[in-house]
Amino acid sequence: MQIPYELLLGWRYTRAGRSTRRNGFISFISGVSMLGIALGVAALIIVLSVMNGFQKEVTDRMLSVVSHIEIFTPDGQALPDTARTLREVRSNASVVGAAPFIASQALLARGEDMKGVMVRGIDPELEPQVTDLAAALHDAQRLRLVAGERGVVLGGELARSLGVVAGDKVTLVLPGGQVTPAGVLPRFVSLNVVGTFDSGHFEYDSTLALMHIADAQRIFRLEGPTGVRLKLKDLHQAPEVAQELKESLTDRLVVRDWTRQNRTWFAAVQVEKRMMFIILTLIVAVAAFNLVSTLVMTVTDKRADIAILRTLGASPRSIMGIFVVQGAMVGVIGTLAGLALGLGVAFNIDVIVPAIEQLLHASFLPKDIYLISRMPSDPRQADILPIALISLALSFVATLYPSWHASRVNPAEALRYE
Repeated sequence: MQIPYELLLGWRYTRAGRSTRRNGFISFISGVSMLGIALGVAALIIVLSVMNGFQKEVTDRMLSVVSHIEIFTPDGQALPDTARTLREVRSNASVVGAAPFIASQALLARGEDMKGVMVRGIDPELEPQVTDLAAALHDAQRLRLVAGERGVVLGGELARSLGVVAGDKVTLVLPGGQVTPAGVLPRFVSLNVVGTFDSGHFEYDSTLALMHIADAQRIFRLEGPTGVRLKLKDLHQAPEVAQELKESLTDRLVVRDWTRQNRTWFAAVQVEKRMMFIILTLIVAVAAFNLVSTLVMTVTDKRADIAILRTLGASPRSIMGIFVVQGAMVGVIGTLAGLALGLGVAFNIDVIVPAIEQLLHASFLPKDIYLISRMPSDPRQADILPIALISLALSFVATLYPSWHASRVNPAEALRYE
């Protein structure tokens, strides 16, 4: 099969020879355009992959601590009928685990150090059904939460900030206080630290304290659990299941799924991802439209060649096709190089970033600022395919005007001074 001459000439002009200074400069500009497209595509892939990885990592770590759905009373008091609520939620086919809990805020003190904490009362036997964190805790550590012994398991960052380890005692300062003839005095409860946990999520590791639900009930003077935590077969169906439970429960309770617990954070990540996509696409657009100057210079340099082809019978469409092929080749090669570079970095970022941090003696993600301390990456086809198509489309659009201009060259005028 004979290859069309438009393709052959377009490819020849793409790898323009360096026999003259002008040809060498055109080839250099073409190479710069190709490099710009490659770097723009690679930057888009790397940034979006990191943002995807960051979102996935934080979500996974978040779901190791929080449940898929929480059901609780609007006023934070005990459930009207915990047993009935558990029966009703377990009757839903999407629910695979349910456990009661108590949640309340307090202050935790050790000497002069004092930290605000979220105290969560759990049932050590049922909690592994609803959170990965409880399932991951050592059995000996979880089973140390015995009713009546006032044991507490602290987040690793919280324990380190207070300077405590397993076996130490801490003081829980409760809200509300106690009314005495001398006025309202704060209530203090001594707790025994029986262990620590590290979920990998700084917010929870630095603020969460787990204790037996019976101890929490007595300490906070509640009549029973304040809510029920659920685990679903499919976490992505949480909003739909939450709505079903809200309509089916006998008591008027608040039903909140995991997407609403950190709604602002998820919305912010999506907005940031869209904005980064737009900004980095502009970089690809600038690089693609550098092709305009490359092709205009090529057309000016090849006016005599164009005129000869026209006199030999080449149509304006064929002349236009030659330069479209040249620009498209630059776009295709640049896009493929960018895909290779971007995917190479995205799939090996867990090796590249630590090496750079070690070389520069710096940490890009300090634990006390960011939710995670390592650079994650999650390349997705849904992002990569649009990036490649947009890059190719911009490269093609950039070739249209110079190619059309080449097809309008008048052979007589082009050969007059040759």
